[in-house]
Amino acid sequence: MQDKRIVVASDHGGYALKKELISLLEETGYEVTDLGSNEGEKADYPDKAGALANFIKEGKALRGLLICGTGIGMSISVNRYPFIRGALVHDAYTARMAREHNDANVLILGGRTTGIEVAKECLTLFLETEFLGGHHTKRVEKLSKMC
Repeated sequence: MQDKRIVVASDHGGYALKKELISLLEETGYEVTDLGSNEGEKADYPDKAGALANFIKEGKALRGLLICGTGIGMSISVNRYPFIRGALVHDAYTARMAREHNDANVLILGGRTTGIEVAKECLTLFLETEFLGGHHTKRVEKLSKMC
């Protein structure tokens, strides 16, 4: 059975999109932990990415969703943690490949660069797509050894 827990965080640039995607997650039966930011709150993306990474490290969720203005700051920040494979995606294809080939455990989106319908499609594919394993496994294992 699929784990239905997910941790979500954004800075102020990703707040509006995060709010929309949390609704989708809850409608589809996910237990969502929202680490902020909240409406009108300024937040630094490294702080939110770190909080999400630690949440995953503690085993409180297997997957996460991060959103900032472009997704770039969150991507740089969260991928500093060796147990995180964060994927900044822009469309359905990259969302699916992030899971199938890279076993990504954190989806990263740009709140100012990704439309809501595309974001919903990316999130749905990210959550529904399984890692293919096989020859991709050795590549993913190499990632953990790089840090």
